[in-house]
Amino acid sequence: MIDFYYWPTPNGHKISIALEEMELEYAVKPINILTGEQHAPEFIAISPNNRVPAIVDHDGPDGNPHAVFESGAILLYLAQKYGKFWPADPVEQSLVTQWLFFQCANVGPMFGQCGYFNGYAAERIEHGINRYCGETKRLYGLIDRRLGEHEYLAGEKYSLADMATFPWMIEKQQKFHGIDVTEFPNVQRWLAAINSRPGAQRGLQVMAKDLKIGNPTEEAREAFFGRN
Repeated sequence: MIDFYYWPTPNGHKISIALEEMELEYAVKPINILTGEQHAPEFIAISPNNRVPAIVDHDGPDGNPHAVFESGAILLYLAQKYGKFWPADPVEQSLVTQWLFFQCANVGPMFGQCGYFNGYAAERIEHGINRYCGETKRLYGLIDRRLGEHEYLAGEKYSLADMATFPWMIEKQQKFHGIDVTEFPNVQRWLAAINSRPGAQRGLQVMAKDLKIGNPTEEAREAFFGRN
């Protein structure tokens, strides 16, 4: 059994989608980031950077519970342990890893900052919006070019890289980031292909009623961005 520490965010959706696509048994352990539950010592013991998602695998590598934090690390751990969505060919493994790291190092941070300046900052800061939302649009263009050459991000097979990137580019996120997806036809094609996957849809539905984007309360803003 896998305990899944989660709130419905793009990074959280990466793992809910992977768990569903891999057909693994898991129990959702909600961490309400709107009220600051991510700062509880019990959760920090599992996720030192006090961020969701995280997992505890009760059948870890040595037969004991094993905690994993950071969404990219969780994806690799699950794929390698269960042999699902992890190619045998070393070149294909490298491509999956490169595009997964691309998401973790670029898409998540840049899209996240675009969302912050668009929907969470206490005041409108044009320089931040221009910087990060401009970078978000640039990354859309890069991904669109890649998908014009290949069916999926890491090649011709659906992979961890797609699971990781897709939640950041669904329709609600496009609107939040000020993206007109019709400018990126290859991204549109790719999004439709993943949307048609039952596992991806089940993953997006985990705690979907709790999904909230932008316009935080003061309590939520302090929970997200406070330093206490």
